[in-house]
Amino acid sequence: MKIFHCPSPSAEQRVARIVNRGLVFSKKEMAAVSRICEDVRKRGDQAVISYTHQFDSSRVTSRSLRVTDKEFSEAAQKVHRTFSRALNRAADNIKSFHQQQRRRSWMQTDRPGTLLGQLIHPVDAAGVYVPGARGGQTPLVSSVLMGVIPAKVAGVKQIVMVTPPTQAGGVSPHLLVAAKKAGADAVYKAGSAWAIAALAYGTQTIPKVDVIVGPGNIYVTLAKKILVGTVGIDSIAGPSEILVIADAGARPDFIAADLLSQAEHDALSSALLITDSLKMAKAVAEQIKAQLPDLARVDIAKESLRKFGAIFVVKRLSDAVDMANRIAPEHLELHVRDPFEVVGQIRNAGAVFAGDYTPEPVGDYMAGPNHVLPTAGTARFASALSVDNFIKKTSVIQYTRKAFRREAADIMRLAEIEGLGAHARSVKIRL
Repeated sequence: MKIFHCPSPSAEQRVARIVNRGLVFSKKEMAAVSRICEDVRKRGDQAVISYTHQFDSSRVTSRSLRVTDKEFSEAAQKVHRTFSRALNRAADNIKSFHQQQRRRSWMQTDRPGTLLGQLIHPVDAAGVYVPGARGGQTPLVSSVLMGVIPAKVAGVKQIVMVTPPTQAGGVSPHLLVAAKKAGADAVYKAGSAWAIAALAYGTQTIPKVDVIVGPGNIYVTLAKKILVGTVGIDSIAGPSEILVIADAGARPDFIAADLLSQAEHDALSSALLITDSLKMAKAVAEQIKAQLPDLARVDIAKESLRKFGAIFVVKRLSDAVDMANRIAPEHLELHVRDPFEVVGQIRNAGAVFAGDYTPEPVGDYMAGPNHVLPTAGTARFASALSVDNFIKKTSVIQYTRKAFRREAADIMRLAEIEGLGAHARSVKIRL
């Protein structure tokens, strides 16, 4: 992993490369996903089954598209009690955290004769996409919890989950047990762009929803990009990243392990260390060399580090904070003497992990805050998935006659400036 000294032209070039990498897709991919979405809109289940046979499983039919009660019952018998224990703890932590995000409707009467307020309602239906990693062999249980539980806490009446089937035409028992625990009302065996389109438009079997959340591959992401506006979307996710700020007293082996945990995701992931200690920079670089060969996904991690990995050495820790705010990472770890001296200076990050014993996987699985985070620098303006993604706000306005007359002239003046005479007349007729 290359070490860069800051400030320098080479360091600046590397930062720019990382910040600007964004979501990469071709016109061909966009056109292909657009065709899939339109096909699902027109043909519904028939299109979903056709794509499922072509890419995932030939055993899924329109009758078996929805997971049955029997499949849920059988799944519960197949998982080990240690999994159930871990699942229950994670679900409880996630639910507890998201309950703090619930909003209530409110009204105010500060100005005489006026009543102003906001009604808070959950959407009627939400769809949660769960990727089918490695043909169902590595079920992404955490994605189920992080997508379904906030919707449940928000009060969404109908929560459905979609996930690609295995070749045998089933769904991992671990995913089904997690879906039941989290509170999903139904699970459907559909993946990729056709699953997103099915949720957005509705089919004969898969219900139309108001909001779709959850991570996925490039085809899932493009489908969300195309369909945003037709349906609510959590985010258009790009490549992810981890950024570690460390001082001279940090643990190089901890930092290297955490950087590699992100680099193994995919070749576009970014793993960065910013430190005010050259000794620390060199020690982490050595630890990465030592730990890298042990990874099952060593080739992916190597490519990620080569393209978008870096160790930056700065003069002061405050320079590290400035650089972190510029990069706006998805995950920001603070391996410094007193993390809470730094936390207040962080403006742009999806999630902050404070201290040596708070590695990023703690947030992925167990802590409680959502792990669906803004990626590729979008933490400059976006936030983690939350209860807010599943609610909508309606304004309420009431004026008495006296309050109306008090503000009528100003309303008419603003309408006239905008050239909207009928707006002004709507006010004047009441005087």
